Amino acid sequence: MWDCWPGATPRLSSDIFCIHALSLAYSPSHSQPNITNATKMVSNMGAIQMATQTRKTKTYMDLVQVFSEPTMAGVRNCPCCPVTEEPRVVPMSTQSLATTLAPADKLWSASGDKAVNLRMEASGPGSETPVTIHQMFLETVERSGDQTALVFKEDGQTASLTWRQYYEQCRAAAKSFLKLGLERFHGVGILGFNSPEWFISDIGCIFAGGLAAGIYTTNSPEACQYVAANCEANILVVENQKQLDKILQVKDQLPHLKAIIQYKGKLQPKTSILYSWEEFMKVGEDVSDEQLNAVIDSQRANECCTLIYTSGTTGNPKGVMLSQDNITWTARISSGLICKNYGQEILISYLPLSHVAAQMVDIWISMSFSGTTYFAEPDALKGSLVNTLKEARPTCFLGVPRVWEKMQEGMRAGGEKASPLKKRVADWAKSIGLQYNYSAIEGQNLVPWGFMLANNLVFKKVRAALGLDRCRYCFTGAAPITKDTLEYFLSLNIPVKELYGMSESSGPHTVSIDEYRIGSCGKVIPGSKIKLNNPDEEGNGEVCFWGRNVFMGYLNMPDKTEEALDEDGWLHSGDLGKFDQENFLYITGRIKELIITAGGENIPPVPIEDAVKSELPIISNTMLIGDKLKFLSMLITLKCVMDDNGEPTNELSSEVLDFCRRHSVTATKVSEITANKEPAIYNAIQEGIDRVNARSTSNAQKIQKWVVLERDFSVVGGELGPTLKLRRPIVVKMYQEKINELYSGAAERQ
Repeated sequence: MWDCWPGATPRLSSDIFCIHALSLAYSPSHSQPNITNATKMVSNMGAIQMATQTRKTKTYMDLVQVFSEPTMAGVRNCPCCPVTEEPRVVPMSTQSLATTLAPADKLWSASGDKAVNLRMEASGPGSETPVTIHQMFLETVERSGDQTALVFKEDGQTASLTWRQYYEQCRAAAKSFLKLGLERFHGVGILGFNSPEWFISDIGCIFAGGLAAGIYTTNSPEACQYVAANCEANILVVENQKQLDKILQVKDQLPHLKAIIQYKGKLQPKTSILYSWEEFMKVGEDVSDEQLNAVIDSQRANECCTLIYTSGTTGNPKGVMLSQDNITWTARISSGLICKNYGQEILISYLPLSHVAAQMVDIWISMSFSGTTYFAEPDALKGSLVNTLKEARPTCFLGVPRVWEKMQEGMRAGGEKASPLKKRVADWAKSIGLQYNYSAIEGQNLVPWGFMLANNLVFKKVRAALGLDRCRYCFTGAAPITKDTLEYFLSLNIPVKELYGMSESSGPHTVSIDEYRIGSCGKVIPGSKIKLNNPDEEGNGEVCFWGRNVFMGYLNMPDKTEEALDEDGWLHSGDLGKFDQENFLYITGRIKELIITAGGENIPPVPIEDAVKSELPIISNTMLIGDKLKFLSMLITLKCVMDDNGEPTNELSSEVLDFCRRHSVTATKVSEITANKEPAIYNAIQEGIDRVNARSTSNAQKIQKWVVLERDFSVVGGELGPTLKLRRPIVVKMYQEKINELYSGAAERQ
């Protein structure tokens, strides 16, 4: 038997493990060769893991030789292995998609330049061949090079890039990064709204061997400085003068910074390190293809390429290190779940690309299935998103809960102005829609009488008005969503399905696709695992993740990394969850958010907060208070008009104004309601809370006191994170005086 035959015992010093040998295991009756034994053989010895591309392999001739980097020699008596004089790595292309992995001895690292072991499985989706970003991109270009990749506005006109043009621009950016002095495993910080330049900077950075790091546009100068310093950024890419000003304030505190690139607007303070986008793209013209290819070919799938910074709710942001395999494996698995027509999927990019959800969907999943991404305008979340939706008519759409809530509010406000006849027709159609969709959820697919009429009269028109007429999958994630919002869209025959994951899982870990349940975030993605740690008598335990989507570690934070990853490599999410009998996961709370009252009762706040918002549509945000206190209280904000910067104004929203008119209240401002404690409004709030309290399982879970705040929560104000998650510790600090008043000398109401 030849020494390179799969299953042979390897000798560390001299044996070469040749994937050509896998041709002997290739069977014409299978479309994919079996590389499990070869992968196991190398990974088990603790040396360089080895694999070969299995997707779309036609014959054994597609398999290529892979050489590990230590001393190698040819294998005697192997007709497919000529004696090799010098070790080499075969250049990467889609004709030769084999890749070695860098030596590693752990599943995690806190160093940006240290590789990790992959959580490879022996078979199934978790055993897919590791590939780099460049390999995945090149495969898409070779398959769909002339297809439209990106659609955007340029001077008010629609423009586009094909996949080949997009790839070439990423290469040009990579050359310029190298010319400007980007060092291996140093950061490129990107600060701006979604645009082709954002995508190209991100991928160009990776091609050039750097670490791409998105920075939230809402960050203060100090927060920008922290991220840039933490990743030792050599280069910062900013959108406009507003973002540039932040960097200029802290530039002297960034010792590794070599260049700043501004991709929109005219350069005002022209300095030696400041470049326009046009200048930047020309800087690297004298960098040869060979030089760039050498950098690209040296990259390994188990090395870091991207940093996702957490929102820093409880301290400094943590830099979540994602490997090339984290990204490519997750993108391929996810695209396999949602892609029905390769090369025909359409997406919209509008959520912050600094967040893992937007980055995974907009850049990487789109690349994996050769989709077309439309860029929304910067004021998307202030109202213009619907215009992009109508123009693009996406086939898949991801919205954070607040996006769906805003749509719901807008449609309800419009419905209030409709004629009585139209209202009756809409209510009838929605009852039919809810009935039909709950039937579909339960697998019965019973079509109630009148459904086709309701579909033609209402559902199709609503979908078209929202730009969702050809959208097969509407998703929500990144924060909890209320049952009220889910049922509202369900009644309009627009099922909104929940995803669940975190930055540390490269985005999705559970998904709802064809099978789904209201209130559940779905089932674990193929190739990954979930376990519940220390479940209680009701089955609630901490949700723990395993899979190739699990991150490498936190940059320069070994202690935090070891807190998140246990000794066996499971990622502890900090979320509480439970499974139903069909293995659908339900998130029931968050360990750190759990309120433990002075009486020792454990209370998850989100279900109570959501219940209050469902009872009272005039309420925008709620936050339950009561940790280490004698009873529960609540902070409440009313819905108001947001200004162009996303800051809450004093003007009541149209929904609240309609409510006021129906109750003979003349107030038009939030301050008028709170200053006078407007009886009609305050009585309505108390009645809603009483209804929620009536459903409580114990007195300890009842809201005893509440206060309406003068100002709504917002990202700009600091109460909400970039994905509109409630930043509880910050809210407590901001409103500590109000909270103290609620508990000052208060006796618990029974």
